[in-house]
Amino acid sequence: MEIKMICSDLDGTLLQYGRTELEPEVYELIAALADRGILFCPASGRQYTSLRALFAPVADRCAFLCENGGVLYRNEACIGKTPMPRALAEEIARDMWTRSDGQGEVMLSGQNCGYLMERGLGMLDRILEIGNRYQIIHDPSEVPEDIVKVSVYLHEGVGDYVDRFVPRWQQANCAVAGPYWIDTTLANKGTGVRALCGALGIDPGAVLAFGDNYNDTAMLDLVGLPYIMDSAAAPLRQRYPRHTPRPEDVMRALLEGRLA
Repeated sequence: MEIKMICSDLDGTLLQYGRTELEPEVYELIAALADRGILFCPASGRQYTSLRALFAPVADRCAFLCENGGVLYRNEACIGKTPMPRALAEEIARDMWTRSDGQGEVMLSGQNCGYLMERGLGMLDRILEIGNRYQIIHDPSEVPEDIVKVSVYLHEGVGDYVDRFVPRWQQANCAVAGPYWIDTTLANKGTGVRALCGALGIDPGAVLAFGDNYNDTAMLDLVGLPYIMDSAAAPLRQRYPRHTPRPEDVMRALLEGRLA
């Protein structure tokens, strides 16, 4: 089937860990793909403000899957949102705050703002680095809008906390989202891509997607052409037969008609 859209995770995939800016080649490829009628969509746990700034040179030619599928944007308009049940979101936030041994900081995400329960352990620095809108709060009840995602930032790494939080909150799609983050949402990247495809009239089988972590699997399982990063965990490399060290190489191969 002809590819109509490319969805890509950012941190650890299109944007390698530790980097804050995309290569100029990425913008060139997105523009060239758009000229061929292939839409590009960043699929990330980041909010819309951060994503639009990161993709500023080509933002008007992209769709945006934000907050791990909880919020969708196209042409500067929100075209989809999946709020969490309020009581559940607040319960998860309080659990992550109290049972992270003083090592976790919590972010509750609205449509385009992050509400931070912070301890000075680095989450605020990360939020400032990626350009998120934010407010500091002291209790989840202070969030004045729908909550679409609850995350815990663990400054020493997620390793000691995966078993503590992931099984407990499976009803909220709890998953590791990177070396320092565990996320919960009612949506996931799979439901987000499905909703985006429905809104734009694209068959999910005509979507190519890139990911590197467990919170990408719902998206990769849905699309017609999934790619996992070479740097992903061994179980993920075994699960998906198509591997790549750089999404840009696959995007260029698609443009040049070399994609097998």
